[in-house]
Amino acid sequence: MQTFEKQLNRFKTEPGFIAALDQSGGSTPTALKAYGVNEDAYDTDEEMFNLVHKMRSRIITSPSFRGDRVIGSILFENTLDREIEGKASSLYLWEEKNIVPFLKVDKGLEAQANGVQLMKAIPGLEALLQKAKAKDVFGTKMRSVIKLADPVGIQALVEQQFKVAKQICAAGLVPIIEPEVDINSPEKGAAEVLLKQEILKQLDLLNSNELVMLKVSLPETANFYQTCITHPNVVKVVALSGGYPIEEANRRLTENNGVIASFSRVLTNNLFAEQADADFNSALSATIEPIYIASKT
Repeated sequence: MQTFEKQLNRFKTEPGFIAALDQSGGSTPTALKAYGVNEDAYDTDEEMFNLVHKMRSRIITSPSFRGDRVIGSILFENTLDREIEGKASSLYLWEEKNIVPFLKVDKGLEAQANGVQLMKAIPGLEALLQKAKAKDVFGTKMRSVIKLADPVGIQALVEQQFKVAKQICAAGLVPIIEPEVDINSPEKGAAEVLLKQEILKQLDLLNSNELVMLKVSLPETANFYQTCITHPNVVKVVALSGGYPIEEANRRLTENNGVIASFSRVLTNNLFAEQADADFNSALSATIEPIYIASKT
C-alpha cells in the first residue's frame, strides 16, 4: 500500500484527533509568549522561527505525542522546511510517530466584507503543493472566517474555498476546507445554517475522485454536520476549538458524533519553556487524553 493510501486508511478506520501546530508569522509571537518566551528573547524573524520550531519539536518528540491518540498534525511551511532529529519534519511525523502530516497553505485573510473574511491570494501554490507531496504530506489546510449570517458573503467564501480545494485535489493531496464561524458572532447559529447549505451544494459538484475534509467551528446544534460526515467526498469532518476553553470545546465535541478535534491553542495551554521534561510530557498528556476521548465519541 502506497503512503497516500495508508494515510487515507488511517483517517477512515482509526481513532485520534488532529494537532494543529501551524501558527504562522502573525500568530507566532502570541504562541511563544503563551509558552513563556517573550519578545525580548529574539530580535529577528529567523530567531523567532527558530524558537517556535524548538517548541514544536519538543511537542512532536514528546512520548506523550503518539500516533495512537494523535492521528494527524498541521504544520506551517516554515516547519515543513525544517528538520526534527535530523529528518524533515513531515517525514518525522509520519515515519517515526505514525502521524499524518498536513500543511497550512493559506496566506491570511482579506478585510471583512459582506460579513466574512475571504482568503488572500495564494501565490506559488502549485510549487508549494509539489514540495509538500514530495515530503509525504497528505493534505493541506486553508482558513477563512464568517462573522455574520450574510448569504452573499458565505456563498462567496465557500465557493472560494472549493475552487482552491479542486486545485489541491488535482495535485494529489486532500484539502482541509476551514470556513470558521466566529464563536462570538451574534448570528452564529444562522450563519451555520447558511454555511452547511453552501458546503453541501459544493460537495455535490465534486468529481468522485476529489476527496476533501471539512474543519468547522463547534456548532450550536448537536450533530449538525451529519449530512457532511456521510457525504461520499468527505474523508472526515474535524472541529476547531475556536477560542472555547478546553472543557467547553471537549463538551461540544462529544455532542457531535463522528467529528474529531483539530485543536490548536488549547493544546499548548499548559506547556511552558522552563518546564522540566517530565512535567512538560505530563502536562501534554493531560491535555491530549480528554481531547482524544471526546474525539472518539
